[in-house]
Amino acid sequence: MKIMIIIKKITVLFSFLAVYVFLNNAFAQANTYPNKPVKLIVPWAPGGAASFMGRVIGDKLSVLWGQPVVVENKPGAGTNIGSDFVAKALPDGYTLLVGSSNNVVNMSLFEKMPYNTIKDFEPVNLTIQVPNILVVNPSLKVNNAAELITLAKAEPGKLAYASAGNGSPAHLAAELFKKMAGVDILGVPYKGAGPGVVDLLAGQVQLMFTNIPATLSNIQAGKLKPLGVTTLKRSQSLPNVPTIAESGLPGYEFSAWYGIMAPAGTPKEIVAKINADLNKVLKDPDVIEKLLGQGTEIINLGPEQFKNVIKSDSAKYAKLVSDIGLKPE
Repeated sequence: MKIMIIIKKITVLFSFLAVYVFLNNAFAQANTYPNKPVKLIVPWAPGGAASFMGRVIGDKLSVLWGQPVVVENKPGAGTNIGSDFVAKALPDGYTLLVGSSNNVVNMSLFEKMPYNTIKDFEPVNLTIQVPNILVVNPSLKVNNAAELITLAKAEPGKLAYASAGNGSPAHLAAELFKKMAGVDILGVPYKGAGPGVVDLLAGQVQLMFTNIPATLSNIQAGKLKPLGVTTLKRSQSLPNVPTIAESGLPGYEFSAWYGIMAPAGTPKEIVAKINADLNKVLKDPDVIEKLLGQGTEIINLGPEQFKNVIKSDSAKYAKLVSDIGLKPE
């Protein structure tokens, strides 16, 4: 009996020692983090809001940390390829993801997912919100959303829109527009906003719902014609462009968010440090100017708030995907 009691005491002691060592290691890792380059994975092709945000904050974090932050694009499968790469990476803070509302949408869009957005990631910082904008090739003789709807109804199935992949904010924004307007427009998926914009400029497709950073320079140069933003309020960067709701489709609204996520199991101390450093970066006047100048809105929510947004959005997007009847292609 005494031997059993001694064994139990030793077991408890070793358990406490294991926890102590684990906590010590976690604090030590946080104090020295990062001591080597950090990868920031963008699960789209270059050219969109995620790439832009990743490079802006990555440059500042590199200076703050004294270590390179390497932004790497891994597009494909509606962001699932890049996202799965991060989900399966070592949970040590050295491989991070530019996550988005796409990661939540995919939970309802795909029957089989290689990862679980809620279980396989540690939300770090919900960084920005990005309104989409409806743009057309200037050869299309329409000047607002109402005229586009009229044209699409007159020529069902003849117009085509580019999107940044199935399930992307651009795809959902376009499909919601089609459903609410009662029009038939062909969707053409790409691996990111950048390649879609290239074909839009070339006239291979006639229109696109995409984030403002992907098209702002072409809008300003007159190479693309903006018809409306997808939020209920006008964008600060394009104040003369009306909302779609006020220019032909009352009640229409859609926006997307982007943030930093880490693999599940990343020590809480490292997650807290990354978030704290992102707080500093997002208050940098240069970063604010660059992000706002591209039509994004800085949100800067920490891990717990970010986690709550993911949970609430999972229900919202599940309903939207069901209502629109979307299926992965």
